[in-house]
Amino acid sequence: MSVPGWVWAAALAGLLALILLDLFVVDRKPHRVTVSEAAKWVTFYVGCAVAFGVGVWIFGGSEHAAAFATGYITEYSLSVDNLFIFMIIMANFAVPAIHQHRVLLIGIMMALVMRGIFIGLGAQAVQHFSWIFWLFGGILIYTAWKLAVSKQEDEEYDPNGGLVRLVRKLFPVTSEYHGARLTIKRDGRRWVTPMLIVIVAIGGADLVFAVDSIPAIFGITQDAFLVFAANAFALMGLRQLYFLLGGLVEKLVYLSRGLAVILGFIGLKLVMHALHENELPFINGGEHVSWVPEINNWVSLGVIVSVLGITTLASILKTRRDERAGGGDEATADQSEATPTGEADKAPR
Repeated sequence: MSVPGWVWAAALAGLLALILLDLFVVDRKPHRVTVSEAAKWVTFYVGCAVAFGVGVWIFGGSEHAAAFATGYITEYSLSVDNLFIFMIIMANFAVPAIHQHRVLLIGIMMALVMRGIFIGLGAQAVQHFSWIFWLFGGILIYTAWKLAVSKQEDEEYDPNGGLVRLVRKLFPVTSEYHGARLTIKRDGRRWVTPMLIVIVAIGGADLVFAVDSIPAIFGITQDAFLVFAANAFALMGLRQLYFLLGGLVEKLVYLSRGLAVILGFIGLKLVMHALHENELPFINGGEHVSWVPEINNWVSLGVIVSVLGITTLASILKTRRDERAGGGDEATADQSEATPTGEADKAPR
């Protein structure tokens, strides 16, 4: 899709307006975000994404609109899985509830900048090097396999990763929070507060997540404008989703399995596209493999929505079944404890 410079400028201006809205309206006075407040903002951001998709349909055509919708849903679903890690970081650093929204906002702003750089590099790579599709496809298939066979990612994640350790080495860090301040001056020295450490941890975590999310979106569309827009809308709506879902994320027990299927599907799609664009001399003599079918964006959208729907429904059913089983066990245990020993001995055998 050919996108003129003024459209890019308008999109970036709109994104900046949303960020300023968050900074000066939503986060004007630090507070604990309620579920109802989060629900309203999630609806707002999803509505913005839908409006953008309608605009793409009108001015770019249905195929590009389907590509944006598929990319947005994929990036948002991958972001939901990332909420596990955000919860670990918040708990590990004991972030006060009234400051969690600002931590996520600044961390995601950092992520937007980093992903923008990655998207720019990726867009140039896919235009000039056809073999990059093999690399992206391999990354996604490997990630899908890892998600399918391993336990939850949060068990392996270290909140005090490389970026956090680097900051601690470079600057002295206070042991307590000082409101929303990132640094303070003490004894003639500039100290870093835990607030900055948490923000670095959030940004660093999202940098790691980009390793699979960026190849995934390029597996759906190679249009840099749509790739950036899908990432931006997914990330901007992620903060409020964090407060809306809260502990409910832990009940999506099959989410990782569903994401494994999605990433594997997109990885396979990338491999098939790589065969179409093949220029590697040791495959088909360096010629394109034209007989391999291409998967269009409407099929991709249907597959991804179906997998997410099945995954969510299966998770809800399993959680309810486990809760009923747990409730029954607790009731049995309570009844046993309530029964006097003597009466139990008199029970007929």
